[in-house]
Amino acid sequence: MTLAVLLFPFMNAMVKLLREDFDPAMIIWARYVSHFLLMLLLFLPKHGWSLLKSAQPQIQAGRSILLLIATISYFTALGHVPLATAAIIGFTSPFVVTALSTPILGEQVGWRRWGAVLVGFVGALIVIRPGTGALHPLAGLVLITAFCYGLYQIYTRKISASDKAATTITYTALVGAIVTSIAVPFFWQTPQTLKQVLLLSVAGMVGGLGHYFVVKAFQYAQASLLAPVAYGQIVGATLLGFIVFGELPDGWTWVGTSIIIGCGLYIGYRERAVRS
Repeated sequence: MTLAVLLFPFMNAMVKLLREDFDPAMIIWARYVSHFLLMLLLFLPKHGWSLLKSAQPQIQAGRSILLLIATISYFTALGHVPLATAAIIGFTSPFVVTALSTPILGEQVGWRRWGAVLVGFVGALIVIRPGTGALHPLAGLVLITAFCYGLYQIYTRKISASDKAATTITYTALVGAIVTSIAVPFFWQTPQTLKQVLLLSVAGMVGGLGHYFVVKAFQYAQASLLAPVAYGQIVGATLLGFIVFGELPDGWTWVGTSIIIGCGLYIGYRERAVRS
């Protein structure tokens, strides 16, 4: 999870740089194709074509579509929302996981965790401040990202008992590459510089490795243990946002951030308490 935390802010910074020149559809296509090619390079020699053999291919396809929707929403928003702010809003996804773990995974959620979910979403509203003009309206797309990514995490946890991590992350890349390859001819923009080619290629590889490390982390540890490490993305996004783009979150954003992180950590604490 620490490796993923180090990689994701760099991927998002590269995407934000690319948004200055490219339509999101072009960036997302490059992200998934380079991700898929990297997974084949890493895992095909060891596993052969059994790499694509899944015990539950429907779930694999469904969770891959969820991540694709999350990626489309997030990459679109990054063209208009500061890097750190997008990362902060995205961390409402643990609240989605908690809210939906009962109907999907059959886990019991008590009133304390439900209260933390509600307060956490209040923190997100403080960051976004809808109707005030504090953020671009497309910041709301990050909430769609959080919802889809939360569902993606639930089904990733569900599939981890039957499929190996290499299969799971390759499915993620394969489904995204197929869907975006159908759409990209309508949005094609030929890269004009070596820098653009490198950013388009490397962003996908970095993202692919990051998601592989997340899948592996969920195989070895509970989400409640991993959550505090995952919040390190906010630090990385803030540093890169300032260094690369000259962005710093304002005071109200940090207030909302404190609420979101506090509620997320409390949910993790309650999950550990219930299991023990």
